Amino acid sequence: MKFAVLDFETTGSQPVDEIIQVGLVIIDQFQITHRYTSLVKPGISIPSSITTLTGITEDMVADAPPLDQVMADMFPLLFDCVLVAHHAAFDLSFLQKGLTKTGYPPFTGRVLDTMDLLRILFPSISSLQLSMVAGLFGIDHERPHQADSDAEVTAAIWIICLERLLGLPLLTIQRLQHIFENVNSDLGWFLDEICIYKESITSVDMDTNRYFRQFTLGVTDWGDEEDTRKDSDADGLGSSFTEFHQGLKTALREKFEIFEDRESQEQMIREVEKSLEQDQHLMIEAGTGTGKSLGYLIPSIYYGIKYEKKVIVSTHTINLQEQLRERDIPLLKEIFPIPFKAAVLKGRSHYLCLRKFETKLTTRDYENGKEDPITAAQMVVWLSETEHGDEEELHFGNKGAQFWYSVASDTDSCLNRMCPWYKKCFYHRARNDANTADVIITNHSLLFTDMKAENRLLPSYKHLVIDEAHHFEEVASKHLGIELHSSAFYHSLLWLYKDNRSGQLPMLRFRLQKSDEQPERAAAWSQTIDGLFPKIVQIKEDWDRLSEALYELLSSRSDPSQSENSQYVLRMKPETLPTEWRELLIMEDNIYLNANDLLRTLDKLLNEVKDMQEVFGVQGLVTDLNGTVKELYNHRDALHFFMKMADEGYVYWMEAGTYAKSKSLQLVSVPTDVSGLLQQHFFETKDSIILTSATLSVNKSFQYSADQLGLVIPEDEESGKLKTVQLPSPFNYREQALVVIPRNFPTIKGAGDPVFINALIESLSDVARITKGRMLILCTSNRMLKQIYAGMKDLLKPHGITVLGQGVDSGNRSKLTRMFQDNKMCVLLGTSSFWEGVDIPGDALSCLAIIRLPFQPPNHPLVEAKCENIKKRNENPFMKFSVPQAVIRFKQGFGRLVRRASDKGIVIIYDTRVIDTYYGKHFLYSLPGPKIEHMTTEQMLPRIEEWMGEA
Repeated sequence: MKFAVLDFETTGSQPVDEIIQVGLVIIDQFQITHRYTSLVKPGISIPSSITTLTGITEDMVADAPPLDQVMADMFPLLFDCVLVAHHAAFDLSFLQKGLTKTGYPPFTGRVLDTMDLLRILFPSISSLQLSMVAGLFGIDHERPHQADSDAEVTAAIWIICLERLLGLPLLTIQRLQHIFENVNSDLGWFLDEICIYKESITSVDMDTNRYFRQFTLGVTDWGDEEDTRKDSDADGLGSSFTEFHQGLKTALREKFEIFEDRESQEQMIREVEKSLEQDQHLMIEAGTGTGKSLGYLIPSIYYGIKYEKKVIVSTHTINLQEQLRERDIPLLKEIFPIPFKAAVLKGRSHYLCLRKFETKLTTRDYENGKEDPITAAQMVVWLSETEHGDEEELHFGNKGAQFWYSVASDTDSCLNRMCPWYKKCFYHRARNDANTADVIITNHSLLFTDMKAENRLLPSYKHLVIDEAHHFEEVASKHLGIELHSSAFYHSLLWLYKDNRSGQLPMLRFRLQKSDEQPERAAAWSQTIDGLFPKIVQIKEDWDRLSEALYELLSSRSDPSQSENSQYVLRMKPETLPTEWRELLIMEDNIYLNANDLLRTLDKLLNEVKDMQEVFGVQGLVTDLNGTVKELYNHRDALHFFMKMADEGYVYWMEAGTYAKSKSLQLVSVPTDVSGLLQQHFFETKDSIILTSATLSVNKSFQYSADQLGLVIPEDEESGKLKTVQLPSPFNYREQALVVIPRNFPTIKGAGDPVFINALIESLSDVARITKGRMLILCTSNRMLKQIYAGMKDLLKPHGITVLGQGVDSGNRSKLTRMFQDNKMCVLLGTSSFWEGVDIPGDALSCLAIIRLPFQPPNHPLVEAKCENIKKRNENPFMKFSVPQAVIRFKQGFGRLVRRASDKGIVIIYDTRVIDTYYGKHFLYSLPGPKIEHMTTEQMLPRIEEWMGEA
């Protein structure tokens, strides 16, 4: 098979645009046999943005050959080739236009896209951008966005894809071919050809790979593992923790050429070990660079092994969970004197249900035409290599999350030991690993899910380490609350019945009628099922009407520009409900009664069918239906709880996006104060809980964090139940960070204040020119981010400085961070998610600008309700809640600048409230000792230049 790998550079992507450069590489039998490249005279001017991107100028194409000559050269080369391109639709459209315009017939051969094959064959690739992929495969990409270079790189990637595809086990290729069998596409044809070829050269081999039910798997049965340790291994712990710790440090010195003792890490290890030994709770603040993860993992694993007790480590983000799994645990396994076992356990929906996936592929139940088969194929390849079956390992296309939802593991549709996949099941494997581990790494969400499930998910434990602990109370509120998403209710109804042919109930009826067993019972059940369809349609229509009415109410009374992420948000108070609420309650009553009717009938039907499920061969369907029924019970109850608003301990609100209308509606009911529940389920029942984070103190005091969690700091901390420790920073902030406050900067007069915005754009652009980009700008609203972005882009373009904006160039935080690090002269603007968890060490980041102090919008329902509660206690909610919360966020933002001992840079605070108000000192006093100077805006630039010059 011959392939013609094609790439065009053009004046833009519209129909009126023209080709300015072509690159073509011919591949035959895995070898590049021919190359063709040429600039093209476009006949129209090249926009400056295209010149910036490609480096191709007007002068370069002035004497280039015209399009007809280039097409004459190219046309014979394409004959009998399969056309390949990266994002093929773009290049194909320009090829067809070019051929037709110059009098040639359009290209009629097969067309394949490297992006499709990359997604299928390398399911973990996080970015399909050509340069990213090239970097991943170690291919030199000297001139990105020049057609000859892009075509050459695409050809190299295509050869890698072909080798990878032919290297897959025959069974995997047959599965891929089966997925695309009825999909009329060039990709389907190609996989057919590959399958025929692979079958002709493969002899049956049952030993090379692991096969089960016509799938290639990367795992054996769980539960067959040998014990991690022998009894005699425990001697390796030494006679005391001090002796053990010394041994570890020696091992670390041998492993790393440069190993520095970090005093703060040493202190943390001692404090954590003491808390575990003495059954004390500990709040310990450890700044960037402390080596916090090892600070709690070393004593936790030691304690777990020594006393044969489980220690749970919980993180807020999956990112940190993965970092512990991929980086810290493997390091400790290398240096620990005896073997230990660490397991990662996530929420159930993170794991694939193999039974559901098999059913989906067998029934070809694909909702999204082109997308779903590619996602299914991606997962078939992934199954042959994954050990965890965890969705974090996959990078989906735009509809992938929807596909995953339909095949994710869940409690309600699990057959447990009855399932043919039980011993291969990823979720049960993770549970089994957790049961046999010394330390279990999980996340805050699962801790609360386990609490709600009466501790049936996690193995029983008495010792808990909570990392990223400044989020613990907020996650508790979210998880102990009740949420109903409009589309979740709608989808559950669709699962049951979409139309007469699709949905779980039509499928059950079809299977019952097809069976030769007990026709009378099958007919009676089918009749019951037929009677349910109108009820489901009725509930669906009633829910459509109610959710639209709620959305109307929400959008008419809420201003999206007031919220951080431009959503409609509206608090509902039982005492001030709008007059139309009575009508809405009647609509909800109808849904509640009809749902009761439907669910009762379904329960009865499923119980009857369950006794005969093996006779009719419908076990899987009955289990899935049971799952959907449980979901509908939950949705019904969540809606009822929200509409009645009977519990005074809760705050109720609605939110929705401005685009997807009622489809994006969410009804939220959250307990206002979770500290009592945290006491009851955690702090009173666990022997020792260690709370750690880089930001737990405000004004050098832990009082705010303790209040949030319902903890009391004793007068004598050494002998009390709770101890607090603030570790010194390992960095010399006085030498590494300069905080600059322009004291005469205009104060903001309301959202979108033009004087403030224009002054900001000018000042930020001046600073960016001095620092040559390398600047992160933290905003507190999307609206302001977009205003600053537009102004800076224009001012910095002539200086070759790129401006990237969250939600403008991409919504994906890690993708934006990568683009920022890859671009030597760049400014990055971010909102909420950039204030923490972003790690940009080294020269890539030298300047951090904080535009506004990160106060939460006072009108957010939960903030409002918490403040009302504080007022009832005759305390000041602003000082007791709003300021401390903003200080913790501010400290997180400040922490983005210095990530290593060698980093040096500037933080500019444009919000003069830090020096003008009585509460401003709390922000500055909470920082880890940088140099702080205030000056006029005019003095700022020379001072920054001087400071950067010292770097």
